[in-house]
Amino acid sequence: MPEYYTCEEIAARYKVKTLTVWDWIRKKKLPAIKIGRDYRIRQEDIDAFEKSRKTA
Repeated sequence: MPEYYTCEEIAARYKVKTLTVWDWIRKKKLPAIKIGRDYRIRQEDIDAFEKSRKTA
């Protein structure tokens, strides 16, 4: 079963505000699953997000 992270956990991981993570989701830069009023992000989506932003 895949591991899911909350927006708050992702924000802490990248040292950004939760609003920034919500913005990434809204702009479809970071795929997420909406459960109730909260979003959950899979580990493989985080990996793809990081890979797409590599500069080197």
